[in-house]
Amino acid sequence: MIVGPSRRTFLTGTLATLAVPPVAGTAHAAAALPDRPNVVVVLADDLGWGEIGSQGQRKIRTPFLDRLAEEGVRFEAAYSGAPLCAPSRSALLTGLHAGHGTVRENPEGGQQRSFTEADLTFAELLRLAGYHTACIGKWGFGPEEPDQVSHPNARGFEEFFGYIGHRHAHEYYPDYLWRDGERVRLGRTAYAPDLFRRRAADFIRRRAGSPFLLYYASNLPHSPSVVPGDAGPYENRPWTRANRRHAAQVSRLDADVATLVATLREAGVAGRTLVLFTSDNGPHHEKGVTPELFDSNGPWRGDKRDLYEGGIRVPMIAWSPRLSPRVESTPVAFWDVLPTLADLAGVPAPAGLDGRSFRGLLTGDGAPERDHLVWNRPRKMQAIRRGDWKLIRFAPGIAGAGPRGRVELYDLAADPGERRDLSAERPELAEELLARLDASIGADPRLPYGLAVLGVDGQVMVTLRNGSAVSWRQVEVTLDGRRATGPKSVTLRPGESYTAVFDVGGGLERARGTQVRARARFRAEGRRHLFRRSETIRP
Repeated sequence: MIVGPSRRTFLTGTLATLAVPPVAGTAHAAAALPDRPNVVVVLADDLGWGEIGSQGQRKIRTPFLDRLAEEGVRFEAAYSGAPLCAPSRSALLTGLHAGHGTVRENPEGGQQRSFTEADLTFAELLRLAGYHTACIGKWGFGPEEPDQVSHPNARGFEEFFGYIGHRHAHEYYPDYLWRDGERVRLGRTAYAPDLFRRRAADFIRRRAGSPFLLYYASNLPHSPSVVPGDAGPYENRPWTRANRRHAAQVSRLDADVATLVATLREAGVAGRTLVLFTSDNGPHHEKGVTPELFDSNGPWRGDKRDLYEGGIRVPMIAWSPRLSPRVESTPVAFWDVLPTLADLAGVPAPAGLDGRSFRGLLTGDGAPERDHLVWNRPRKMQAIRRGDWKLIRFAPGIAGAGPRGRVELYDLAADPGERRDLSAERPELAEELLARLDASIGADPRLPYGLAVLGVDGQVMVTLRNGSAVSWRQVEVTLDGRRATGPKSVTLRPGESYTAVFDVGGGLERARGTQVRARARFRAEGRRHLFRRSETIRP
């Protein structure tokens, strides 16, 4: 038996945020974020649109998230990357929807694909720009091995602590967790979310002196509904045990976010940090949890695994003392996060992304231009939203569809609950949306992007790849402060690359195991940029 804290401890600790003072501590300044702000991305696991108080929740207490929503920008029409975990997280990290991204489905009925060297995450992008980066919590992309290209350390996170795989993340008291490439044995004695919260707070304190990115991917409130001790204030509610503990999980998540923001304030960096809170998909109904009890999907139809609004519309809150409070109804999606972070960090955005920067929605300066949003569950269902029109296509035999499949069309302005299918009344519109949907699904459209370091035959080659949509001028590449022979500076048009070659004194054999530092300076869009990459010369 695992013995956790008492109900009194839960009440005085986890729900202490009920009496928390205003988050910002001062009146809001003008809606203007600083250059190169710190970024904390908090991703909940299976938290429904309606499971926090600012979205209408009445049974579960989330006082701190409600305060963030009151003081920040609350997105009414934020969409996840998919109605389930892996493809949704892939869209968040890479800026591609599940019609283009490498990871398009969960490990259900087959092997889930892993990230490849071609994938560029927001962590890789910001690390190139000099940010310290950490992923804490649930990664979700295997294999569960160190030193492989899908590992978070290989995809831009210099620090990682948590679960690599999906199924492992179902264990709230795990036998082990990963710390970078090492398994840390725990013997099922520690509650993982508590470890994640402490590790994240430590990262903020250590990195407060320079720009940082923290990706805090909690596994709360995913099933099973496990919390230390009892369910706290929900213990005597006339609900099932699973529902009581699910409510406690949501309140613990609220308290974890409160700790992170309090740590930002204590470290003196809250004023130059953007906190983005969201969830990977709609609410789950697993292992005895009944989302209907909590009205977890709010006014929307469906939940996890559905492409109805309840499966993909998620809570999203952006908070910073530098933002003015507002509610934003413009649709945004997970694949917009990478270009938004690139915009905030002043990095040229990669070309070929499905996402658009929503920085203007944070500051009130305008919405990104886009034609439509797309979701893709291969061999199951697909959806497209254009304006207020939304079309869903079901594959044959899926969700009651016949042998030829089924198409449904909804007007979200008049019918937000998606109850009146208009496909028979508007066949021409349905055909137009189907054509746009089909055109939006295909191969990865990105160009190679970034800075690579490779040792070969007594030399180190540093390659800068312009995968953006603009030219990079006055390119200068150095290795440990040394310039390569050749042109002093070059211009790279979109899609072009430049390799600088450096001789290694004593040859590569002598240099193995040493760390080299490559730098690339260039001008793009009227400003100077500096990319950095450190690499250990390996056998």
